[in-house]
Amino acid sequence: MQQRTLGPFTVSAIGLGCMNLSHAYGAPVSAEQGERVLLAALDAGVTLFDTATLYGFGANETLVGRVMKPHRQRFTLASKCGMQGVDVAGDGKLVRVIDGRPATLRQTCEDSLRRLQTDVIDLYYLHRWDKQVPIEDSVGALADLVRAGKIRSIGLSEVSAATLRRAYAVHPIAAVQTEYSLWTRNPEIAVLDACRELGVAFVAFSPVARGYLCGGLTDVSTLDAKDIRRAMPRFAPEAYAVNLALLEGYFAIARQVGCTPAQLALAWLLHRGGHIIPIPGTTSVEHLHDDLGAASVQLDAATLAALDAAINQHNVVGPRYSAQSASEVDTETFA
Repeated sequence: MQQRTLGPFTVSAIGLGCMNLSHAYGAPVSAEQGERVLLAALDAGVTLFDTATLYGFGANETLVGRVMKPHRQRFTLASKCGMQGVDVAGDGKLVRVIDGRPATLRQTCEDSLRRLQTDVIDLYYLHRWDKQVPIEDSVGALADLVRAGKIRSIGLSEVSAATLRRAYAVHPIAAVQTEYSLWTRNPEIAVLDACRELGVAFVAFSPVARGYLCGGLTDVSTLDAKDIRRAMPRFAPEAYAVNLALLEGYFAIARQVGCTPAQLALAWLLHRGGHIIPIPGTTSVEHLHDDLGAASVQLDAATLAALDAAINQHNVVGPRYSAQSASEVDTETFA
């Protein structure tokens, strides 16, 4: 496995996003299947594992902690705070809440350390910037956690270049995590270059476009009722039908290169910059090994240009988030 730099760490060029095992795409897999995927990733050379307080409202951290505790020295552990499930109504039902107040972040960290069964989290992200709290205050609280030895480095998720610079003035930022793939080019507006300038790793989540670039999802009506893609405009039936048509040319490029569609999507990201680290997620060991094969795929300039032309911000139909979700992030958007 190729290696890349993430803050003070050297990690595999492709990490594992653990969310899919517990959250967002329908019913979570069994604990046994989650364990198989996590250990298969470790055995295959993956050394960056990414989870969050939000995923499964703590269930994903609990799974990662239980399975990975015996191997803690073999990988870099990333988790996130600032967005979690809260029993707002007092009826036992957890609701997603964004809360970046320093006291909340300190408590969330303690809860994460307990679930992850570790003394320190290597990379701790602010999952969302709480726009009611100055970014300097939230990052200042995370800096206190670094000094206390609770976390080793700080990350930010879904922030703009301007917010990254404000945060970096308070404490060095090891990584910015944002959605990035052929069909989500927002990082190219400014934050990707800002990361390169500041020496910040860029961690790309949803690098295969939430399954779109794998080619297996042809009928969105088959999605689970609780699948988050049902609320995403690009996956609305009319928009998705148009977006599906873009895949014909994309698949032709994959055949020409001699790789799978998922490998092509990940290889494109790896070629976009040495500071980019994609973290695909999966519930399947077979798919995991397919994803990791992208590290050996070589793309020449002509192929990269063909990919850029095939799927981009000009021909994909629909924004990536609903209006409500879009209001919760700080990433730049195209006009």
